[in-house]
Amino acid sequence: MQNSNVTTVKIISLAAFAAVLVSCNRKADAPIDRVALLERNNPVVTALDTMASLTVGNGDFAMTVDVTGLQTFPEQYRNGVPLGTMSSWGWHSFDNPNNYQPSEVLVAYDFGTGSKEALYSQQVNPKKDARKAAASDWLRANPHRLHVGNLGLFVDEGEKPEITDINQKLNLLSGIIVSNYKWNGMPVSVMTGCSPDQDVIGVSIEAPEPLPLVLRIPGPTGKHADDASDWLNTPDCLLAGNSFNVPYGFTVDIEGGEGCTLEQIDNNKLLICPRKNKDNKYNLSFRWRPSEQDAAANPVPDALTVFANSISHWKKFWDEGAAVDFSDCTDPRAKELERRVVLSQYLLAINSAGHTPPQETGLTYNSWFGKFHLEMIYWHQAWLPLWGHGELLDRTLSWYKQPEPHALAREIAQRQGYKGVRWMKMTDPSGMEAPSKVGSFLIWQQPHPIYLAELLRRNDPSVVDRYYDIVMETATFMGDFAVFEPEKNRFVLKGNIPAQETLRAAEVVNSPYELSEWRTVLLMAQHWREIKGEERVARWDSIIDLISPLAWKDGAADDSEFNVDKNKKYGKVYLACETNPDTYTDRRLTSDHMAVLGALGIYPDSRLINDTIMSNTLSWVMDNWNWNHTWGWDYPMTAMCAARLNRPDDAVSILLNKERTNTYLPNGHNYQDQRLRCYLPGNGGLLTAVAMMCAGWDGCELGKNPGWPKDGKWNVRWEGLKPLP
Repeated sequence: MQNSNVTTVKIISLAAFAAVLVSCNRKADAPIDRVALLERNNPVVTALDTMASLTVGNGDFAMTVDVTGLQTFPEQYRNGVPLGTMSSWGWHSFDNPNNYQPSEVLVAYDFGTGSKEALYSQQVNPKKDARKAAASDWLRANPHRLHVGNLGLFVDEGEKPEITDINQKLNLLSGIIVSNYKWNGMPVSVMTGCSPDQDVIGVSIEAPEPLPLVLRIPGPTGKHADDASDWLNTPDCLLAGNSFNVPYGFTVDIEGGEGCTLEQIDNNKLLICPRKNKDNKYNLSFRWRPSEQDAAANPVPDALTVFANSISHWKKFWDEGAAVDFSDCTDPRAKELERRVVLSQYLLAINSAGHTPPQETGLTYNSWFGKFHLEMIYWHQAWLPLWGHGELLDRTLSWYKQPEPHALAREIAQRQGYKGVRWMKMTDPSGMEAPSKVGSFLIWQQPHPIYLAELLRRNDPSVVDRYYDIVMETATFMGDFAVFEPEKNRFVLKGNIPAQETLRAAEVVNSPYELSEWRTVLLMAQHWREIKGEERVARWDSIIDLISPLAWKDGAADDSEFNVDKNKKYGKVYLACETNPDTYTDRRLTSDHMAVLGALGIYPDSRLINDTIMSNTLSWVMDNWNWNHTWGWDYPMTAMCAARLNRPDDAVSILLNKERTNTYLPNGHNYQDQRLRCYLPGNGGLLTAVAMMCAGWDGCELGKNPGWPKDGKWNVRWEGLKPLP
């Protein structure tokens, strides 16, 4: 059988790009051949590998498929990269017969800032209070994100089909997955794509004999990290015409059903049996929508329209965004870095660019019950305006303006004795704060909407009018949170858990990352006031001028028992915070995020930082940190610090560090551990670091490609990137 699906995708994709993307002879000033860049990095799967599943999506909706191009084997992939179908709108809560309320888990703390009876939403120990512990567990787990349906080839119970000759490719040029294989000896070709503007999956299947499909709706699990599929407790769905109605509040509409028979074969299963035709091909499309959404308002596009729209969408994405080409680099590591960079753009666009902030595992499977973490929005999305996709960040950032989360953020600030709004850490589309032993004490998520809005403003001045109120209210809390110490004529930050979460709120004064963050972002807020013709806020200027420099200690690291080379001396190094002089002798303080490096890396140089001391600190971290207890974004954060310190060899070395948490799977996902098989903040951090290493930052005097080694092996070519602040 001629593989017509593959031919069709290749012809359509190349034709769509031919007018604007032309291969050129390799010249230093020649445009990057974006077709070649993408095609050499298309993921190809030739065996059933549960860690290599591929995804199509549009930022608000995504489907992950196995080697069949569908979701035929969800149980086999459950502990790999699962076969999720998830959305930004699909959420569920279990019943609350005990009427647990958020007010039940509020605990008073006095950190010497804000109110003496500041109330924090906490996880409660059941030994102290069984009801409050149960309430905190329920509030953390509800609502949880839904897996909205599993679409696969129908397999009879007990049957084990033989799948051979697998050749599956995700065509990045078109956003379409083409899957070729033999099913019990019969050649099959499947095309799978997602509409960019509706939550619609298009499927085209070519086979000598029709293959029935089955749509299965799982029950939710409400678990912390899993595929969100309970196959023992499934919903009672109802087929009405070509629509499958699910009692969790959504509907699946099927287009192309006139060439099929649709039959509900169980409470949660819809069998789709195509009729044989002369072309041995059938096309179907499936639209997911909230049940209250008017089905007639937008007709379901057919599969060919889905494919055409996908091609057009991805043409625009790749054409209008920035590009980085490593093919002229002679360092053998460059090819792998290019693969990670290209695939990260695709994965983040489909998983982490919707109308609500993204969860760490995106729309692939649930982590933290499917809720999102606002301190992570920087790592998911700061790269977008730097790479020419500011409109994707803009649609997510608009969530901060929604009435419900905005009101809840204001309520948090008020109950803790502060002005303005305090943004929650772990939440859902409503903005409800999830109880946490750590999250309720974090503050480093607070400045993110200001910083991200500033990145947008640098390319679109109209952003100031749209986000001015959010920027001002966010900065108002920041100004109120800083504490003035008249005896030392300085402002300090205390009563919080820093980004390095191994520190404790009651002990922390002046963690370095947060100090740099506060100063940088308040400067941005003042600039926005000037743009609007408003006077600067005097207190903010006082904080900018008087906030404490980073605390350091001479020789603190030299005698550390964790030093690999006992003869190496580091001299003055920065501490995890002012109140932890034992930073380098306590393994708790040299594990988790090395957030001290973010103070110069994510944020620019300032009077708070001595570059020599920061360089000493970077050296110790690279040599001796407890890298087995790190996260995927720690590597780009460290690389960004190295770049600002003019240590490009170290920047590259850390980006390609071989630790487990810096692993990138065949599909491009950043692997952490068995719980987090994909971790999108690592992918986003990589793209932000690469943008900095290429385009630099405001006031950078290190010349072209400041973050890349000057040994002749890293001739990195790029187009369209923007510098960091």
